[in-house]
Amino acid sequence: MNTRIALFAGASLLALHAAAVAQEAATTELNEIVVSGQGDPTAPTEGYVAKSAASGTKTGAPVLETQRSVSVVTRDEIDDRGAETLGQALSTTAGVVGEPFGADPRFDSPVLRGFDMRNAQYLNGLRLMRSQGAPSYDIYGLERVEVLKGPASSLYGSGTPAGVINMVQKHAQFKDAYEAGTGLSIDGDAEVFFDANKALTDTFAARLTGKLAKTEEDIDELTNKRGYLGLATRWSPSDATTIDFLGSYQKDSPITPAGIPFALTGQGNDEDLRDLYAGDASVDDSDRRMTNLGYELHHEFDSGWALDQSARYQKFDWDYTGFYVSTLTAPSTINRGVIFQDEDTWTANLDTRVSGDVQTGVVDHKLLFGLDLRKYGDNTTTEFATSSALDLTNPTSATVGAPWYIKTDDLTLEQAGIYAQDELSYDKWRATLGIRHDWTDQQGTSTNNFSGATVIDQQDSATTGNVGLSYVFDSGFAPYVSYATSFDPEIGTDIDGNQLKPTTGEQWEIGVKYQPTSFEGLFSVALYDLTQDNVSVTVSEGGLSGIRQIGQVKSRGLEIEGAAEIAMGWSVKAAYSYNDAEQVGTNDGKMPANMPRHTGSLWLAYDFAEDTALEGLTLAGGIRYIGERFGDNANTYELDPVTLVDLAAKYKVTDKATLAVNVNNLTDETYVANCGSFGCYYGSGRSVMGTLTVRW
Repeated sequence: MNTRIALFAGASLLALHAAAVAQEAATTELNEIVVSGQGDPTAPTEGYVAKSAASGTKTGAPVLETQRSVSVVTRDEIDDRGAETLGQALSTTAGVVGEPFGADPRFDSPVLRGFDMRNAQYLNGLRLMRSQGAPSYDIYGLERVEVLKGPASSLYGSGTPAGVINMVQKHAQFKDAYEAGTGLSIDGDAEVFFDANKALTDTFAARLTGKLAKTEEDIDELTNKRGYLGLATRWSPSDATTIDFLGSYQKDSPITPAGIPFALTGQGNDEDLRDLYAGDASVDDSDRRMTNLGYELHHEFDSGWALDQSARYQKFDWDYTGFYVSTLTAPSTINRGVIFQDEDTWTANLDTRVSGDVQTGVVDHKLLFGLDLRKYGDNTTTEFATSSALDLTNPTSATVGAPWYIKTDDLTLEQAGIYAQDELSYDKWRATLGIRHDWTDQQGTSTNNFSGATVIDQQDSATTGNVGLSYVFDSGFAPYVSYATSFDPEIGTDIDGNQLKPTTGEQWEIGVKYQPTSFEGLFSVALYDLTQDNVSVTVSEGGLSGIRQIGQVKSRGLEIEGAAEIAMGWSVKAAYSYNDAEQVGTNDGKMPANMPRHTGSLWLAYDFAEDTALEGLTLAGGIRYIGERFGDNANTYELDPVTLVDLAAKYKVTDKATLAVNVNNLTDETYVANCGSFGCYYGSGRSVMGTLTVRW
């Protein structure tokens, strides 16, 4: 193991252990321990420690008693670290590389345990669908982000074996609370935001959340204007029934940096290369719109059983024109091309569950039975066109030729799944058994100007399951073991026009969790062995970009993670991951793209105590380490490790107003985040953002 990473991981664990000891010493005189963060996983959680999650079992079970790795990023942590994207929010989560493609505002594409998670993102427990990548939901509208690691098909149906990223939208609460603010950065970023929650009656509450933002990238020519509006209502006509309506609309205009050829990296001034614009502002264009409308129903019957139903309709439209680079034909001449994308997709999700408690002898059972339905429609046209090269010594406007490659997909995917789960409890033993069967049906055509039309008419079915066992000690320790499987019917065709085969996966995991009894904290250590077959990756062959199924990926690793609210005003979040992943078949023995063997993070925050000279001030800081990795599956592009430093401070100007400053990448490290056949992309440079927030 790399010495620096070993020391980093050790320092993180020692910091957590020392803080825990200090807290236990500081709290031995207390007669009562107040535990927060339990209960409704959609409600606001104070601090960094969330003890329950909506994702692990669909029953809101305690994280401690869930025989799987579950990580939660709370709203407080998102705000304290100044995260603006999903990738930034997940950068302190074990096993996750939050921004593997660097500063790309188009979509969030975290990598988890060696697997791309663009198509494994969920909103309120229902899958966000897009055939070309993730939709990129605005995280100001979220209450928390949950990461369920490992195969989850027994609950969620088709999906990657790496797990599920579940974004929980801000729900209406029966408590009046208001927030409004504005933010400015030294780079020219600007934003205004508000979040208003009102209990209109004893049975009805409403919440309206909005944000307008303008983001300036490291490249001066690229600006993303985004607007988000979220509406949530909660109606509780009786103690037994609650109905939540959840809606959102967002519109933005993200343009990706065109990148630079690999041959230019490391040549000359990297800061200048990071700021280099290889596109053309008169050609670049982006107009993206996403609407989500849904509800959640919970009803408790007199018998002790309960009915839960979640539904959502998603509409996604994107018209996009952007540049990409290919090769360097002279010391200062970059070959490039243009991508035109016209997406029109929609998704309808419906998940219905009944649950109840029964007892057989000395064993308690929490039973769950569900029916999950999904229909997805995809009408997307992708075009590639030539462009005049860019002469760095004499840049001129781009001349774009007629499209030389045109592909149109007109596809429909239907999925139906039935599932059952039993959470067993006997004394301090806990066990989970889950099984599910899914049927999928793909219909439509995929047409391109090289191979013509391919008719898609494919039906697949699969049975998946999970089993877990743990023992919860009185001291707060809970060792566990689990096994789970997954499948995912791939949508569309590969680069040769062949129908993609479903992927399958399985994982063994052993670990131990610890929830202290004397202070707020949750810690976990996990070892996993994960395998996926029929893995799909994006490749570029003969100037074309498409999908190819490469065979098998094996991923084995260690994850250590902890969050705590500790003595004398300290809060801490730490994570370390070791991943040994390799491909089998195509690229045999090589590591998957964007998967470092070592990653780590440490974040510390300190609140100055009341009645001191610095009362109202909070200081925080952290480090993030991303180890050596490869930008592509062929391991052609080797990327150097990088250590990033972040700082934050906030001060309560009044009882209602708070001024905060967040500095990300304090030392302005210039590093290549990703390299591939479409060029290399840099990570974000230093950013300094100041916000003023008023709450009442």
